[in-house]
Amino acid sequence: MTSPAGRPTSPLGRARLAAAAAFATQGMVFISLTTRLPDFSDRWHLSEIELSGLLLMMVLLAGVGSVIAERLARERDSAVLLRAGLAVIAGAVPVMALAPAGGVFVAGMAAYGTALGVVDASTNMQAVALEHRYGRPILPSFHGAWTFGGLVGSAITLATAHLPLGASAGLAVVPLVALAGPFLRRVGDPVASGPRVEVPWRPIVLVGIAMVLFYMVDTAAFTWGPTYLDRVFPTPSSLVALATFPYLLASGGMRLAGDSAVARYGPVRVLQVGALVACTGLAVVVFAPAWPVAVLGFLVTGAGVAVIAPLSFSAAARIAGGADDLDPHLRHARVDAVIARFNQFNYVGALIGAVLTGLVGSGDLRFGFAVPMLLVLGILPLARSFAPAEPI
Repeated sequence: MTSPAGRPTSPLGRARLAAAAAFATQGMVFISLTTRLPDFSDRWHLSEIELSGLLLMMVLLAGVGSVIAERLARERDSAVLLRAGLAVIAGAVPVMALAPAGGVFVAGMAAYGTALGVVDASTNMQAVALEHRYGRPILPSFHGAWTFGGLVGSAITLATAHLPLGASAGLAVVPLVALAGPFLRRVGDPVASGPRVEVPWRPIVLVGIAMVLFYMVDTAAFTWGPTYLDRVFPTPSSLVALATFPYLLASGGMRLAGDSAVARYGPVRVLQVGALVACTGLAVVVFAPAWPVAVLGFLVTGAGVAVIAPLSFSAAARIAGGADDLDPHLRHARVDAVIARFNQFNYVGALIGAVLTGLVGSGDLRFGFAVPMLLVLGILPLARSFAPAEPI
């Protein structure tokens, strides 16, 4: 007797668990590394400008990795790409943590950035493909898994802040375990063999701009939040990861409630209210008189922006999927290609959040965080691009 499709004991259910584990792994490793950025900065004597340059390199290479995934997805399963990306991350993390010289550290960061893009694109390909198989929105749960992994990563940093930086090399075990997961395989011919179908890019771009604004806030919080607490306030060094932990906690809670909130109020209202909440939270960060107040601001910000990314990927996949009578394999193939390209909006936002925040805030990071505080209000008019939310 077989289990119904979608349960954990079915192939589809196991693929969903594997994809969720990949999202969680990506979140855990990424947050573990970004919350140790103050330590990496101190070890290699990096200024805000130099750290911004390294982050720029990593973001650009992540964009390259996403493009590589887009091209290879035409002939390879996203499952194969995901395993390859996780394997490279497993090798890059120890290189960064144990680097004997600055050049080796930069090389490890470059490899990690490229793999980051491959894994970002291929995990979302897996998630969108599974969402189509389930026939209902499940993307928020995958992004919630990323948040859960980030919470674990932030907690690890808080618990191991007293240990040498090299101890973080142990994180490599997690992606090695995750790459063995039973990921969803594509059934049918490669994308390149199918007929060319035009994709309505204009509405997808409008949704993508909203995702740019989300990742601008998200990356600023992850990459500069701990450094903000470390350099603007007399925060105990063991507590600088608190910039990230409450942000992720609030974000995870909102993503758990996101499906019901969107069903009740609609995506437009949810996104517009979220933008106002995020702007308020960032204002608290910018004008905070003490580090505990700044931590509260990061928490509010996480609650505000939580559902933008999953709603963006769902909307892009719905638009790319086209009419209901489209051949299922052709729809799957086209959505795979679109999601990989759509993932590029992630890195545009990361450039603004990681690089522009650092450059503007090179003298005082309060000014740096004023950038996402103002720009996140762009979600208000863009939210209309998410309606109507037709079923996939």
